[in-house]
Amino acid sequence: MEKTLDVLRRDYATLRAGRASPALLERVSVDYYGQAMPINQVAQVTVPDPRMLVIQPWDRSILGELEKALLRSDLGVTPTNDGQVLRVTMPQLTEERRRDLVRIVHKKAEDERVAIRNLRREAMDRLKRQEKDGDLSEDDARRLEDQVQKLTDQHIQEIDRAAQAKEKEILEV
Repeated sequence: MEKTLDVLRRDYATLRAGRASPALLERVSVDYYGQAMPINQVAQVTVPDPRMLVIQPWDRSILGELEKALLRSDLGVTPTNDGQVLRVTMPQLTEERRRDLVRIVHKKAEDERVAIRNLRREAMDRLKRQEKDGDLSEDDARRLEDQVQKLTDQHIQEIDRAAQAKEKEILEV
């Protein structure tokens, strides 16, 4: 269940909320000598101001490849190449794009809730099987089922809190 929460948090970090963040580039990969590499492994990404990213590659010969990778990405940004670094200015989000991002946030949250519920179902099935096989007493099985349900409720509340925080961040102008 904790891994499911980590996946959700990582997904939310890659959603653009109007501010520049190096996490936005985590899923963008660049062709580096025939190998697909994440940008953060071939360059230093800094945030000089809230709406700009500066990408400084360790090997300047891949500036063109970095630029192509950013143009191919679904971020909707156009980098500026000055021969030394790439500057990426984040455009202002429109109201329609904000609503689309909020829908994506809710969809990801629901997907992770379903994953948590599937884990609960698997745990409950395992407990019932152990009770049926005689490996677990009826009282122990009920106590463990209650613990599984409490864990499930806690993790779903955590998902809801993360979704609300991300929604608030996106809608903030």
